Amino acid sequence: MAIDLIPPARTDRVRPLAATVRELRICWAFTRGDLSATVLPATVFTMAAAMSAGLTLDALPGLLLRCVPYFWLYIYTFDLSNQLTGIDEDRINKPHRPLVTGLVTPAEVRVRLIVTTVAFLALGAALGVFEWTVLWVAAWVFHNHLGGAKFWWGKNLAMVAGTIAQLAAAWQIVTGPTATAWTWILAIAVPLAGLVSLQDLRDRDGDLAVGRRTMVVVLGEAQARLVLAVAFAVYPVLLYVLLYDGAPTAAVLIGGVGACVLSLIAFRVLALRSRRADHHTYLLYTAWYCLALASAIPVFAR
Repeated sequence: MAIDLIPPARTDRVRPLAATVRELRICWAFTRGDLSATVLPATVFTMAAAMSAGLTLDALPGLLLRCVPYFWLYIYTFDLSNQLTGIDEDRINKPHRPLVTGLVTPAEVRVRLIVTTVAFLALGAALGVFEWTVLWVAAWVFHNHLGGAKFWWGKNLAMVAGTIAQLAAAWQIVTGPTATAWTWILAIAVPLAGLVSLQDLRDRDGDLAVGRRTMVVVLGEAQARLVLAVAFAVYPVLLYVLLYDGAPTAAVLIGGVGACVLSLIAFRVLALRSRRADHHTYLLYTAWYCLALASAIPVFAR
C-alpha cells in the first residue's frame, strides 16, 4: 500500500506552485529569443516618453509596472501564434523551441494564445493604447494565420506595422505622441520593410522547406546579402539627417555607436556566411535597436 508522505494541506500548496513554475518555464521557452527586440527596447522608448512628459523619478516604478506586462504580452501572443503555425520549419531552423521539444502540445498552446490575446487586448484598453494593440494582433494574425509570412512583402510589412504599434504604444502609455516622437517612430519602423530581411539569412533552409518566399529566397543569397549590406551601410546617414542633426551631444554619441554597429552588420553580412554568424549578426541588429531608442532619452529629456 502506497504511503503519501506529503500532508494534504502541503500538497494543495505545492501543486499551484509547480503549475506556476511550469507556466513561467513555458513562457521563457517561447519568448527568450525575442525579449531584446521587444520588451527591452520598447521599455527604453517608454522612458524617453517619460522624459518628454517631465515625469519625476518616483513615477518611473509605476510606469514600469504598466509597460513591462504590456510588452511581455505583446511578444508572448506573437510567439505563441508564430510557433503554433511554424512547427515544421522550427524542426529545421529552431529545434530547441517548446513545440518541437514536446514541452507543450499544440492544443495547450491554442488555449494559451486565446487567454493571452484577451488579456493583451484588455490591458491595451486599460492603458489607453487599444488601437495599437489591435494593430499588432491584426499584424500577427495576417503574418501567421492568413499566409502573409509566405511572401517577403507580407512578412516585412507585418513587422513594420508591429514596430509602429510597439513604439506608438510605448509613447502613448505615457503621453500623446508629438510630431518629433512620430519622426523617431517612423524613421526606425519604416526601413524595417527592407532591413528586417536580415533575419531570413539564418532561416533560409526552413523557409525553403515550407515554400516561404522571403527576400533571401527570391533574390538568392548572394544578391540578398549585397542588398542588405548596402542598406545597412547607408542607413546611418538617413538616421543622422532625420534624428541626430542638431540633437544633444549625448544622443549623437549614442547614435554614433549605433552607426558603428550598423556598419559592422553591413560587413558581417558580406564576410561571414554561416547560420551561426547570421544569428549573431541579427542579435547585433537587436542591440542597435535598443541603442537607437536609448539615444531618444537625451533628445526628449527636459
